[in-house]
Amino acid sequence: MKTIELPETPRQLRRMLVRRLGIGALLVGSLAGGLAYWVESYRVEERTLEQAIAGVRHFESPAMQLAVSGEKGDGHSAISQLLTEEFVGIRVFAPNAEMLFDVWRPLPEALKEVARQQRHPWPIPPNSHSKRIPVAGEELVQVILPITANDGRLAGYVEGVSLVSRSALQERKQQIRWAALTASISVFMAAMLLYPLMSGLLSRTVALSSRLLESNLSLLRSLGNAIAKRDADTDAHNYRVTCYAITLAEAVGVDKETIAELVLGAFLHDVGKIGIPDQILLKPGRLTSEEFQVMQTHAVLGIEIVAGNPWLAGAEKTIRHHHERFDGKGYPDGLSGEVIPLAARIFALVDVFDALTSVRPYKPALSLDETLSIMEREVGQHFDPAIYAVFRQVAPMLYEQGQTRDHAQWILELKVMLERCFKMKTAPEGAATV
Repeated sequence: MKTIELPETPRQLRRMLVRRLGIGALLVGSLAGGLAYWVESYRVEERTLEQAIAGVRHFESPAMQLAVSGEKGDGHSAISQLLTEEFVGIRVFAPNAEMLFDVWRPLPEALKEVARQQRHPWPIPPNSHSKRIPVAGEELVQVILPITANDGRLAGYVEGVSLVSRSALQERKQQIRWAALTASISVFMAAMLLYPLMSGLLSRTVALSSRLLESNLSLLRSLGNAIAKRDADTDAHNYRVTCYAITLAEAVGVDKETIAELVLGAFLHDVGKIGIPDQILLKPGRLTSEEFQVMQTHAVLGIEIVAGNPWLAGAEKTIRHHHERFDGKGYPDGLSGEVIPLAARIFALVDVFDALTSVRPYKPALSLDETLSIMEREVGQHFDPAIYAVFRQVAPMLYEQGQTRDHAQWILELKVMLERCFKMKTAPEGAATV
């Protein structure tokens, strides 16, 4: 049986929700911001290239046609007039990619040389080629455009070089950052708006879980009461031995899941006695060999009674194996050593301890020394030596509790332990009732 730890107080519930919602918002916000950064970077770069291509296409002028065709005229000066603060250079090539001439705005020679050294494919009409060239904190955008004559033949190529200034680059980076920041903030704002709704839903879920757990524990108590109707000694014994088992399990240091299984199994360990005939179950004297064989079937009958209930599945280990012995001479399966489930090995100790220290119709309660003397002879035979070593340390406390508490106090003690083991106090303030 797998248990799920729920918050014990409304404050813990809110903290858990804020923590998980915050982590989720941080992760999603980071992803959204990163995605927005990438998308906006791509969009800004594409816009820059599109603007550069559109600008170069304006160079498809009569002067450019004249310059590419190689005809005489003042095409060069006309082309020079096409240069702007943004378009800083124009290079004209023949159809065989031989450069005919270039025109530049006043520009550092280093920038011109970077543009001239670039290698690129020569596009086929009507395609174009574009490239971004970062250099010295600025950026050049190179566009290669094929020029066709009136008859559709390739007349040559024109290369336009644009300069993106530092201020324009900074503005572009700021635009990208704002897009990423806006996406991240939007995710966090959405998380804040969702918090009240999620808090309410989680509060109701926790409340329902708490009430479901209480219903299951009520079923547990009802089964225990049903056993008590058959055997008067079983009722008080169930409460004591379950509390003893929890104390010993915590002292041994077993995990919470095993303790939860042990609680259910300890309280229902004798549930199979419901199926034992009265003449055997209530017989005041010693049982015959045949009668004892019938009595031994209560371990298997108990499994049949809780079968089909997923919540009680963990109890089956203790119900079936609480009469196994460490030396393998127990029943019903003759298991030995650590093959016996841990919960059953823990329970076997406290079950015998309670039987020896309690008043029964056929015997008085034994003292602590008498009880431990009898049990120590069974170490390694009936009991797991390692668990008994821990039990020996808590036995005095258990004995004092058993001798001083009445049945009502044991019921209250078990209720407190169940709240601790199953985290029952989880219903938040103002939670919906069912």
